[in-house]
Amino acid sequence: MKYDYLIVGAGLFGSVIAERLANDAGAHVLVIDKRNHIGGCCHSQVDPESGIEFHTFGTHVFHTSSREAWDYISRFTEFNGYRHQVLTTHRGRVYQLPINLATINAFYDLSLTPAEARDFLKGEIERDRVEEPQNLEEMAVSVAGRPLYEALIRGYTIKQWGKDPRELPPEIITRLPVRYDYDNCYFLNRRWQGVPLAGYTRVFERLLGSPRIEVRLNCDYFEHRDEFSVRNKTIYTGPLDRYFDFVYGRLEWRSVEFFKEVLPVEDYQGTSVMNYADLEMPYTRIHEPRHLHPEREYPMDRTVILKEKSRQGSDEPYYPVNTGEDRRLLRKYLELAGQETNVIIGGRLGRYAYFDMDKTILAALDCYRESQRTR
Repeated sequence: MKYDYLIVGAGLFGSVIAERLANDAGAHVLVIDKRNHIGGCCHSQVDPESGIEFHTFGTHVFHTSSREAWDYISRFTEFNGYRHQVLTTHRGRVYQLPINLATINAFYDLSLTPAEARDFLKGEIERDRVEEPQNLEEMAVSVAGRPLYEALIRGYTIKQWGKDPRELPPEIITRLPVRYDYDNCYFLNRRWQGVPLAGYTRVFERLLGSPRIEVRLNCDYFEHRDEFSVRNKTIYTGPLDRYFDFVYGRLEWRSVEFFKEVLPVEDYQGTSVMNYADLEMPYTRIHEPRHLHPEREYPMDRTVILKEKSRQGSDEPYYPVNTGEDRRLLRKYLELAGQETNVIIGGRLGRYAYFDMDKTILAALDCYRESQRTR
C-alpha cells in the first residue's frame, strides 16, 4: 500500500503530526516505531502485581501555560490536576527542590523571612560569585552559593551527567531556580498541570486511533526504509546523527535505566519523586507512581517504586549532553537536515534537544502546518 506520509517514531511529536495529518488533512499515514509500544518516553503501563500504573521512563507530569497546547491535548484526555513537587535527600535529611525558603532555612538551621533569606544568600553567593559563568558549577554557585551547590547539586549532577559540572554548559542549571517563598510546586507559573486520568498510553491510543493511521511496532526504519512507498513526505523523529549514519561523529546522550520493585507497604517515600544528592547513593532518584493519581484507589498493602540510574549511551537516548563539541556537530547535522527535500527531521531526538511535552506538541503542530504549506 502506498501511504501519503511515513512517520518514524510513535512518540508525542510523531503522534501529534499523525493525528493532524489523518484527521485534519485526510491523509493516510503509516507510523512505525522500533519499540514494542506507542508513546515513546511518555509510555505508561500497569504493574500486574499491584495494579498501580507507572511511567515506564520516569515520572511525566504535563504542565503548560500555552492555551494552544492545553486545548489540543485536552481533546484526548482529562487531567487530574496533580501538582508536582520534588524532594532531595542529602546526608539523611530531606530538602525541597527547587531551592526555596524552606530549603534555605532547613539547610542552614535558620528561620529567615523572604527578605532576610535573599540578603543571606546574597552573602553566600558573593564569596564565590562569577560574573559571567562559563559552566554549570559557576552558574549554580552564582545562583545558590557554594554550600547549597556542594550539598544538593554537585553530586546529583555528576551522577546524572557522568561529568564534572565544570565540563557542562551553564544553561542546564536554569531548570532549578531559587525561590524566596515556601511554594514547593515544581512547575511554578504553569497554568495547567496534571497527569492524564486514564494514563498516558490511553492518550496515544486516541491520538493514533484514526482508521487512516496504521501503526507498526518492532519496526526499525533503517532496516526497512527501502520497503516503504510514500507519496508526500517522511517525518523522521529518531536521533539526528543516526539518520545521517554518524557521518560527522556521534552526538553525546545520557540514557536512563529503571529498576522496578513491588514493596509490601502502602507508601514507601511519601512523594512521587525523591532525588538523592549524595554520590554514595548509586541512584539519582526514586519514583513512587501511586502519588501521581491521588484520585485512584490503590492497594494499601503494596506499592511500586522505580529506582533510576543515569548512564552513558545512545541506545536509549534521553538527555542531550550538549557540550561545545556536541553543539559544533549539531550545527553540521542541522545543515544536512536543511538540505533534505522529502524528509522532515524533528522532535526531541531529531533536534538534539530536551523538550517539555507542551513544547513538543507546539513544535509538532508547527511542523504539521509547515508540511501542508510545502506540499
